[in-house]
Amino acid sequence: MIGSQRVRFQPVAEGASVTQLELFFDLVLVFAFTMVTDLAAGETSAKNMLRALLVLALMWWLWIAYSWLSNTVRADEGIARLAMFVAMGAGLIAALTIPEAFRDLPGGWFGPLVFAIAYLIVRLVHVGMYLLASSEDSQLRKQVLRWALGSITLGTTLLVIAAMTSGVVQIALWIAAIAGDYLWTLFAGTDWRLNSATHFAERYGLIVIVALGESIVSIGIGVAGLPISWPIAVGSMLGLAISGLLWWAYFDVAALSVEHELVRAEGARQIKIARGSYTFWHFPMIVGIIGLSLGLKKVLYYVGDSSHHTLTDALYGIPLYALYGGVVVYLIALVGFKHYATGTVTVSRVVTVVVLLALVPPACALPALASLALLCVVLIALIAWETVRFAQRRDEIRHATHA
Repeated sequence: MIGSQRVRFQPVAEGASVTQLELFFDLVLVFAFTMVTDLAAGETSAKNMLRALLVLALMWWLWIAYSWLSNTVRADEGIARLAMFVAMGAGLIAALTIPEAFRDLPGGWFGPLVFAIAYLIVRLVHVGMYLLASSEDSQLRKQVLRWALGSITLGTTLLVIAAMTSGVVQIALWIAAIAGDYLWTLFAGTDWRLNSATHFAERYGLIVIVALGESIVSIGIGVAGLPISWPIAVGSMLGLAISGLLWWAYFDVAALSVEHELVRAEGARQIKIARGSYTFWHFPMIVGIIGLSLGLKKVLYYVGDSSHHTLTDALYGIPLYALYGGVVVYLIALVGFKHYATGTVTVSRVVTVVVLLALVPPACALPALASLALLCVVLIALIAWETVRFAQRRDEIRHATHA
């Protein structure tokens, strides 16, 4: 009955805004981002960076699954509300277990398996809700079944098996699980539903803000317990400025341009933009921001903890690569994000990427605070250039948003 269907689910209307429950759901990912940064900061080795990246990829996949679901049915209505809370609970357990995702800690439950099972629960709740929501939409139902057949098998079974292994085999199984899941999603079809393009774009914009917020949190964590001083104040302001400039690079024009294309597109083309520009290209953006968070955390510790470091100490190795590399990956992702939807390449951002890569060697010899300031100056130059050089086009895009 249609009446009973409406009691259980309420479709998302075109032009709908993100609900409070979706924002509440995203708090789990905020915590997960913090845990991933802590995991990476605990041991700055290449192997541990890979582990942190793999965990982040899984937590991102949990989030994007619900970003699509909550664009089909309202997250705060009927049984969908209960499902969101169940998913939040399992997601929180997974986030809490991130430090044990690869190695079990003494005492308590077996961490790697708890992480895998919590991940599995979140995925099963998602698939179950999609199947219920598509009961009267045969095209969507076929798409969900086709996707779930490979995605759940690859993305969760291999992860459960990986929990029982260690070392290279464990890492290989994680990579296979994530790569298989991502590739299956890419080729499983475009018969999904996007009920509100504006809601979808808003949701992804908010997750970028969430990630940038975590980078600011990392500034505070980096100097937690240390007395305030001018190096801490300067370093904090530089870190905040960098996060703000990355916000500007996304929201000022790029996000609006892609959203316009998403709204105008129809059918399979719209689904491809949603999947390519948002689901896939936003992931390296998040990776870049988490890398920046790690770098900021280390810089603030360097300039604030005078008992272990002096202001002349240079930031080097993985922390410096994370600081500069995080911004580089973010800018590359922004270029790809816009190009996939509009077909245009933002040359100024490509040039900035080249400049930042060229500055990494000299930055290794500079004091940590100077390296941070140099990064900030380059981003200021980029944003200033784009604001002046593309003033007319920028005004047209921003004005069209309200038309």
